Amino acid sequence: MLKLKTIVAAVAMAISAHAAVAGEVEVLHYWTSGGEAKSVAELKKIMQAKGHVWKDFAVAGGGGDAAATVLKSRVVAGNPPAAAQIKGPAIQEWANEGVLANLDATAKAEKWDDVLPKVVADVMKYKGNYVAAPVNVHRVNWMWASSDALKKAGVKSMPKTWDEFFAAGDALKKAGLIAVAHGGQNWQDFTTFESVALGVGGAKFYNDAFVKLDPKALSSDTMKKSLETFRKVKSYTDAAAPGRDWNLATAMLIQGKAGFQLMGDWAKGEFLAAGKVPGKDFMCAAAPGTANAYTFNVDSFAMFKLKDAGAQKAQADLASSIMGKEFQEVFNLNKGSIPARTDMKMDKFDDCGKLSAKDFVATAKTGGLVPSVAHGMAIKPAAEGAIKDAVSQFWNDDKITVADAMKKIAAAGAAK
Repeated sequence: MLKLKTIVAAVAMAISAHAAVAGEVEVLHYWTSGGEAKSVAELKKIMQAKGHVWKDFAVAGGGGDAAATVLKSRVVAGNPPAAAQIKGPAIQEWANEGVLANLDATAKAEKWDDVLPKVVADVMKYKGNYVAAPVNVHRVNWMWASSDALKKAGVKSMPKTWDEFFAAGDALKKAGLIAVAHGGQNWQDFTTFESVALGVGGAKFYNDAFVKLDPKALSSDTMKKSLETFRKVKSYTDAAAPGRDWNLATAMLIQGKAGFQLMGDWAKGEFLAAGKVPGKDFMCAAAPGTANAYTFNVDSFAMFKLKDAGAQKAQADLASSIMGKEFQEVFNLNKGSIPARTDMKMDKFDDCGKLSAKDFVATAKTGGLVPSVAHGMAIKPAAEGAIKDAVSQFWNDDKITVADAMKKIAAAGAAK
């Protein structure tokens, strides 16, 4: 009898082990910092609660470049992970290779089309079929301010126009403070530039110039004015800006040494980690002139074709979990971003998060919701890199004229 019990137990264990392997989900990502790692741990918990085995494949460094290299070698070897952190036009490039799984069954059952703005859903699709799931939305066109610095300079409110911004900048300089905290990588330069262009020209101009790469828009008077305004912003930064990391620029606001920073909402995570309170210690507002527009950066997971039925089921559950309200809430509270879903309660989010969610929903209806070029959401990597380089050269070299910069940007756009 004891022998029979032992055999039954052994068989049960074997079945259990087989089921676990069958339901394994391997996830390649580059979220290795504190808040990000905490968020991934939540997703792992949700998947384990559904009976699946989570195989973490974290690749740190390079803003995802190292992860992309590892992913390519895995896919070429015919051994892709179940899911990989990929975003923007890179999703369509992978789908074009025929290696991504169709998520329509999950998306239709859970009505993704009803809860995602079309412009975001389209990024997750290839030829009309879902191949990726979004985890969040970062607003890029934010302006952050140090309450202490503004108070010291006598600036009473957040500037709504570029003229007001420069007037506030003059007051900050007069008070012996740095007006604009800026860092020195080309993506930081372009984060500022796209907010300036959006504020100067509006969403239609932004779309024509930086999403459609329309030669007329790239050579227009609006582009000329955008570059002139951008150069003026540069005059309010400090001499030590080149080479500075973005979080060190944010630290200048936290310490009250600088007034403003033009940066996405990941900057909020730095303020919160330093124990600062939004609305009291620091202020948030849309960049000047961009209150009715929203540049988005969406993190997402693309799903790869798998042969094993158990792994396919686990993959479908992963897609469902990523889009689930539970994960969307906890992940974005940790990350400083907002949920990709437009039907979420925002009670637990701070005032900056609530404003972001309100504007996200509003701009999705008006056409003001546009993809960020600086953060890989709008155009193919080759064109993006060329345009970023042209803008950074202009930012860093005062001898380059506005006319020459326009020619370089237009040429970069034509090389799409």
